[in-house]
Amino acid sequence: MAGKGTPATALLVKQKVAHTLHAYDHDPRAESYGLEAVEALGLDRARVFKTLVAEVDGRLAVGVVPVTGQLDLKALAAAAGGKKAKMADPAAAQRATGYVLGGISPLGHRSRLPVVIDASASTFETVFCSAGRRGLEVELAPAELIRLTGAVVAPIAA
Repeated sequence: MAGKGTPATALLVKQKVAHTLHAYDHDPRAESYGLEAVEALGLDRARVFKTLVAEVDGRLAVGVVPVTGQLDLKALAAAAGGKKAKMADPAAAQRATGYVLGGISPLGHRSRLPVVIDASASTFETVFCSAGRRGLEVELAPAELIRLTGAVVAPIAA
């Protein structure tokens, strides 16, 4: 399942960040893209993170949380320096990131968005997140993910 790269993979290569791509055959009927990756690749669910786009005080922000949890919108708002958060309109999320739902990576967005990564990511040597399309995960050190996204790290998973 080779195929062309994504803005996320291009960024990793350009920045010379050590990473491993893990491809799997995406099932369009899958209800949870993150859990599908866990099962297809035989991964530890705590190390696989999903990328969610929310609106904090009217501006888009990105929350990166374990696939097994939910995004705590209040915690995201506080970490992003705002007061109120709600999930973003899917079309707005896709426009701002340049990715389709289920394939939104925290890396390589079309627009520069503030990113908040759940504190649990820092407890692992490597974590997995979308590489920018359904059926493609990237494994990298959490410190590199934080550095490349300019992320704030905070407990934002519920």
